[in-house]
Amino acid sequence: MSDQMPNLQPQFLTVGEGEAAREIAMLVRPAQAGNNVPTLVWLSGYRSDMSGTKALELDGLAGEVGTACIRLDYSGHGLSGGSFRDGTISRWLEEALTVIHHVAPNRVILVGSSMGGWIALRLAQELARPDGQKPAGPKLEGMVLIAPAPDFTSELIEPNLTAKERKSLAERGYFEERSQYSPEPDIYTRALIEDGRKNRVLDGMIETGCPVHILQGMKDPDVPHAHAMKLVEHLPADDVVLTFIRDGDHRLSRPSDIALILSAVKGIIRTSMAG
Repeated sequence: MSDQMPNLQPQFLTVGEGEAAREIAMLVRPAQAGNNVPTLVWLSGYRSDMSGTKALELDGLAGEVGTACIRLDYSGHGLSGGSFRDGTISRWLEEALTVIHHVAPNRVILVGSSMGGWIALRLAQELARPDGQKPAGPKLEGMVLIAPAPDFTSELIEPNLTAKERKSLAERGYFEERSQYSPEPDIYTRALIEDGRKNRVLDGMIETGCPVHILQGMKDPDVPHAHAMKLVEHLPADDVVLTFIRDGDHRLSRPSDIALILSAVKGIIRTSMAG
């Protein structure tokens, strides 16, 4: 495996200007010479980073098939600078878009987990937008969305806020919630929730223009599986596969889950190479 797993060193890219500037860490695996498989792009979930199990497995797959792989840490996450509390969907989307434009692959497959699924869907919209000011983005060849949480702030958090949480948001600008995955509580800010409304994708038809494979655990305590079905309804123009994992949780990091995820990515790769 050593020839397939170069010792990748993080690179840093400044995103934003003035007080909004932050250093974004990325790990970029180069493609093997002559390889024309689309570049894989990993988009982590809320409070996750580019060194998690699924991210490493995706990078390993890229090494096996000889293609490039881009991973990044959003600001306030992992190796990146910036404060987590300043994070919003718009800010993290800007970072992902800037990294993709910086690396400048011709074709990409986006793989997004949880909140990363929302960012992937917003990236699809941004990459399709004609804009003379920005460099032309890569062609989107497919998406694999793992327990995707589009619009989670308005769909899953806001309707379920307790009186105490609403009071904390109003008075302190944030509320905390115990995390199942970390000793530190999850923090949700008013800025994140307000910005989330501006980035809604489940308020109309989403046109990604590419095949989409969604994997969703049916025992997911964070994103109910009905949310994945709702997303499918908003993707009427695309070739969509929805795989339910009956005993799957939110993380989908067991070996059996990883095998399904990698199989989905390989399926999208095959489709992109046949086209």
